[in-house]
Amino acid sequence: MASAKSWCLIVRPEFVMPKLLGIVNCKRALHVLLLTASLQACAGGLESLELFLKTAHSGRAIFSQVVTPPVKAGQTARSKKSSGVFAFIRPTRFRFDYQKPYPLTLVADGNMLWWYDVDLAQVTARSQTQALSSSPAALIATASDLASLQKEFHLQEQSETDGLQWVQATPKMRESTVQSVRIGLRVDGGVANLEKLDILDAMGQRSVISFEYFEANPKNLSPSQFVFVPPKGVDLVKQ
Repeated sequence: MASAKSWCLIVRPEFVMPKLLGIVNCKRALHVLLLTASLQACAGGLESLELFLKTAHSGRAIFSQVVTPPVKAGQTARSKKSSGVFAFIRPTRFRFDYQKPYPLTLVADGNMLWWYDVDLAQVTARSQTQALSSSPAALIATASDLASLQKEFHLQEQSETDGLQWVQATPKMRESTVQSVRIGLRVDGGVANLEKLDILDAMGQRSVISFEYFEANPKNLSPSQFVFVPPKGVDLVKQ
């Protein structure tokens, strides 16, 4: 029987080196994967928001909204729930189509902001520029990067909660109708998806909007879907 020493002598280098190199390459690949995962795990809210703004040029999602008014002493909070479909194309178009409990439509077409109350048969129209500068919509649908947001908002990174990266935005404009907005994003595979908006308005009313089935950059979403024409017979109020 050949000794262990003789076995070592008859093993040729060209058979050994590829295996060793393979092991080294696997270790390197594993190191890269672990490093990437570590960087994603360490990414904070501001990095996640920047990623969302730069990569989601358009989007569509199903949303549900819970609105809770401020509670007075001795009263119980009564929340109102609604749901519908949300879509946007940066930097000037978005729409909320409320379907439940009753139909409402909010559309920004690039020039005007339209609010259509079907039950009241009334359409309200406002200049989009004046209405949206420091609104929650600017945070998710119209801004293209953090720099543009920071012109209108103070942005503060918050701790991760429920697997979401959070940023709190406070309007710089004192007369804003909003006190603060918290934006919750989930980062998965290098993609940041919008999941929650937690809005506190100037009157102390809280609105929490949750987004499901968010689709970034859908191919069949076009500017024509953000054109709004007031239906015949409705009252038109311009502000």
